Amino acid sequence: MPENPVPPASAPDRSAVRVLLRLWPYVRPVRGRLFTAAFVAIVASCLSLVIPLVLKWLVDGPVADRDPGGVWLGALYLLLLGIAEAVLFGFRRWLVARPLAGVEARMRSDLYGRLQRLPIAFHDRWASGQLLSRGTTDLMLVRMFLAFPLTFLLVNGVTILAGYVLLLSQDWSLGLVLLTPVLPLVVVCSLFEGRYGRVARRAQDQVGDLTTVVEESVLGIRIVKGFGRHRSQARAFRELSEHLRGTELVKARLLAMIWAVITVVPELAIGAALVLGTVQVADGDLSAGTLVAFLSTALALRWPVESIGFLLAMSQEAATATERYFEVMDAEEEPETAAAPEAPRTGGPDGVRFENVTFRYPDAPEGAPPVLDGVDLHIRPGETLALVGGTGSGKTTLTALVPRLHETTGGRILLDGEDIARMERRRLRSLVSVAFEEPTLFSASVGENVLMGADDAAGEPELWRALAVAQADGFVERLPEAAATQVGEQGLSLSGGQRQRLALARAVVGRPRFLVLDDPLSALDVHTEVRVEAALREVLRETTALVVAHRPSTVMLADRVALLSGGRIAAVGTHQELLRSNEEYAWLMSGEKERR
Repeated sequence: MPENPVPPASAPDRSAVRVLLRLWPYVRPVRGRLFTAAFVAIVASCLSLVIPLVLKWLVDGPVADRDPGGVWLGALYLLLLGIAEAVLFGFRRWLVARPLAGVEARMRSDLYGRLQRLPIAFHDRWASGQLLSRGTTDLMLVRMFLAFPLTFLLVNGVTILAGYVLLLSQDWSLGLVLLTPVLPLVVVCSLFEGRYGRVARRAQDQVGDLTTVVEESVLGIRIVKGFGRHRSQARAFRELSEHLRGTELVKARLLAMIWAVITVVPELAIGAALVLGTVQVADGDLSAGTLVAFLSTALALRWPVESIGFLLAMSQEAATATERYFEVMDAEEEPETAAAPEAPRTGGPDGVRFENVTFRYPDAPEGAPPVLDGVDLHIRPGETLALVGGTGSGKTTLTALVPRLHETTGGRILLDGEDIARMERRRLRSLVSVAFEEPTLFSASVGENVLMGADDAAGEPELWRALAVAQADGFVERLPEAAATQVGEQGLSLSGGQRQRLALARAVVGRPRFLVLDDPLSALDVHTEVRVEAALREVLRETTALVVAHRPSTVMLADRVALLSGGRIAAVGTHQELLRSNEEYAWLMSGEKERR
């Protein structure tokens, strides 16, 4: 499993408010509806504070005067207030539903676009499950925060403030009794916020790890079943699930503790106010209606006060989700060019040149030798060069440098005299087409997969020409819907050889000026390989190509051969020349199991 960078969430100066403010660019377009929804919710919540005033009027008026008509009128007022409150809260939810769904969609779209622009080195470091959880679970938490806690932290704050003003206006001594819990609650909430934030971060990271295991198990189900490893995979999943369960239980305990404190302390204050108020009523210093209104107001404030812990918990989870989201959004994108563009050299095509090219992976251990060290190589215009070398010699890495999937550490690569580091990536990748040793197909039709390698103007003629070159037209015609057949996730409904032929067709469909093939025929049987090679020779006459080869049959497609050894070009020549003059090359082509 790829190791993720250490998250900054555990930093002691982390501020949830500062993190959540980063959502403002997404919220700004819908701020009008959100502010309107908050105002509607404040009005609805404050209506609940009018009910105690109606109760005071009822107790001190119609009830004391034994006036049934007044009692029924008061009941009608209470009913209308309740209906108005419910309608306003429903209206608030309608106001925020659509815009917040749009905010989530925009954030998810931006995240996906960012992932496409981030360098391969980033994807090498990050587990796919961590990225998936950021685009699903985390964004759901953000939307929930914008829909509920964001509004009700404000609404409940205004309601509590207005409620305490009413309490103090009804009886200042009882109001002061209910103010006593404020300071201890602020201290407890501050401690809770920091601790809960750290636990929430750990839980969301563990969800990402769990997602990675599920994804890998599904994609590798043939390996899991083929080697009978379903029990060990299930055991690994259970262990991660137990870790997540333990973290969720810690969250539950913290939430239970804060809920208990926020519930018990105000209840004690209300109990004290009730005793003191009863004594004042008995002494004639306070009317019964005022005491009823006071206690009703205090009880109406119970939910705004008690919900603080719950709202803070949701806010911390949203802050953690926002932080995880922006960890990806803040990652450095692939540079479009290495420096200011320079004019390409004149004098006609020059093919591909590697000039003193050095490459070291960004996460390589300190002092480790570079994968490529001073590679000098020239592929002439229209020439096909086979690249041969032992396992780990750097062949695949060298081919990945041509379309700038990785950036060279030193030296430069020229296409027809122009430094690729100074070319826009879109233009570069329109000139260079690649087929990798491990073919990747998408959950789309055969035709859509192949035409990914061409511009938007390409159609059926180009598709079937490319399929014919790859000797894939025969089996594609036999598919249920021919080229319109869906190949399924990763193309697993096809054989390895069929997937490789479609990947080869994708590489040649756009008639590229430069073609890079990484052992494109390794999964083909001997007879199919012969047919593909015959058709491929016609394509190679029209392009400048670099072909990674492991077998003599693939080498025979090339005009010349380069031997890569220890990260350097050890020899260049024709196949026959190198067989006669280079012992290492002869050994690689001989197929012997060990060197004698």
